[in-house]
Amino acid sequence: MRAVALIPAAGMGKRMGAGMNKQYLLLDGRPILAHTLAVFQEASFVDDIYVVIPEAEIAFCREQVVGKYGFAKVRDVIAGGSERQHSVLNGIRALNGYREDDVVIIHDGVRPFIPTKILKHSIEVASQWDGALVAVPAKDTIKTVEAGVVTGTPPRENIWLAQTPQSFRHGIISAAHEIAAAEGFLGTDDASLVERMGRQVHVVMGDYRNIKITTPEDMLLAETFLKK
Repeated sequence: MRAVALIPAAGMGKRMGAGMNKQYLLLDGRPILAHTLAVFQEASFVDDIYVVIPEAEIAFCREQVVGKYGFAKVRDVIAGGSERQHSVLNGIRALNGYREDDVVIIHDGVRPFIPTKILKHSIEVASQWDGALVAVPAKDTIKTVEAGVVTGTPPRENIWLAQTPQSFRHGIISAAHEIAAAEGFLGTDDASLVERMGRQVHVVMGDYRNIKITTPEDMLLAETFLKK
C-alpha cells in the first residue's frame, strides 16, 4: 500500500485581506504552504505529494515553494478549479498509476499544524475502513437557525468539528468525486461525498491546534503556536 498526499491550496484568501493568496503568506519566514508540505515531506509513511493551486501560480509554486525548500516528494503541481471540490477532483484525476487500495490523504494547504501521529492514524484507519475523518468534539453549544430564529439545539456530544486530513482508499474517493461531478452535487467536504454513497467514514480524534489559517486572527494564533 502506498500513501499519497493531495494538498489543495487553490483558495484566494479573501478573508485574509492580504495582497497575495493566503498559502504564500510568511509564517516564521516561510510560506504557510511550505510549513504544511514539510509535515508530509518528513513523514516516512507518506510516499508522494501532489499540490493543487490556481493555474496562474503553478510556476511560482514550483520555484518559490517546492524547489526553494526542497520538497522532493512533490510529484506534480496541478491546476485547481473554481471550487475546492473541483480542485480535489482535478488532483484525483492526476493520480495515475495508483492502485484502488492505496490511500489518498486530502489535507488543506493552510493547515500547517497537523501532528504526525494523527496523520499516521488517519492513514491506518482509511486502509481498513471506507474513510477517516480527522475531527474534534465541539466545545460550544450549537444552535440551528432559520430566518434569524433558533429552531433547535443538537446534543453537543453528537457534534464534531471536521478538520483535515480526510483519508480514503483511492478507489473509494475517486468514485465518490466522479459520482458527485456527474450528478452536479457540491458537498461541504470530501467525506460528505463518500457518506452519500452509503459508505461509513470513521472519526479520528484531531487536535484543536490543527487550525485552518484563513483570517488575520488565525495568523496571530499560528505565530503563537510556533513560539511554543
